[in-house]
Amino acid sequence: MLTLRALACALAVVALAGCTKPSSGTRADADGGAPGKASARLRIAVVPKGTTHEFWKSAHAGAVKAARELDVDIVWKGPLKEDDLKAQVDVVSSFVAQGVAGIVLAPLNDTALKAPVRAATTAKIPVVVFDSDLAGDDHVSFVATDNQAAGRLAGEHMAKVLEDKGQLVVLRYQEGSASTANREKGFLDAVKARAKPELTVVSENQYGGATTETAFRKSESLLLAQKAEDGRIAGVFAPNESTTFGMLQALRKSGVAKKVRFVGFDASDKLVSALREGDIDALVVQNPFNMGYVAVKTMVAHLRGEKVDKRVDTGARVVTKADLDDPAVKEMLQPDLKKWLE
Repeated sequence: MLTLRALACALAVVALAGCTKPSSGTRADADGGAPGKASARLRIAVVPKGTTHEFWKSAHAGAVKAARELDVDIVWKGPLKEDDLKAQVDVVSSFVAQGVAGIVLAPLNDTALKAPVRAATTAKIPVVVFDSDLAGDDHVSFVATDNQAAGRLAGEHMAKVLEDKGQLVVLRYQEGSASTANREKGFLDAVKARAKPELTVVSENQYGGATTETAFRKSESLLLAQKAEDGRIAGVFAPNESTTFGMLQALRKSGVAKKVRFVGFDASDKLVSALREGDIDALVVQNPFNMGYVAVKTMVAHLRGEKVDKRVDTGARVVTKADLDDPAVKEMLQPDLKKWLE
């Protein structure tokens, strides 16, 4: 009797196991762990330049929003700091080896990522580039701000607030970064196009580097070399979040904040506070949330056989203190990231 009962129980367990449904798919986590998923579900890798700046957190939130709307999985993984090129190359190569459906990439260097992207396309894994351009045409689309046009906005605003008079300093970001190089070029082109001999650029060859700390140190030495404390410098331009914050700290420490007109790029809570206080005259603001959102949507459209544009401009605008209470500006500067990242 006991043997018959044991046999019946075993058969019931086998039958129950046979009726269990496979997983319908789970969203990948941010550290790159492979999710359990059905074979038909798209899994897309999103590789930013770094993961610490507010800009990338906003782009991450936008990517998550697109993934939820389109019912796909994303894996968000990139280097911690924006100067770790090897780490980014290794991340892309790892995703190629894993055989993800597609890669959305913000390249740290406009040439060094060519080989990993070519390897991806050879493996039939399409790549959408976002934020910063990549040399070559192996990627299916480029989703970003028109950085040269955005730089021109900064240059035109600077010339306006200075009334075409004074000596200017440009603190560059780092060599090989296409996005910031184009912003720097746009700024310089706009200033030089004024053809005003009273408005001159006295330094444009110094690089702040990938972190706030390196940008602060370079800004200090640059302001000292150009005798900013003696009133020699009328205006300063910085082309991204870390160089803008590093320069802000240096201007404050040297006692020339508000005396030197300052146009920066990108936004964070600290930069917006400085804009409200008058230590920054204007910020050229992108829409990283929209950039991450559109980049993932573009990849999914391509994977589903739809035609996508080769270049997509996600827009930029100049924001001054007077604009900060505009609801549209508030939404751009302070999107609800917790809704998407928690």
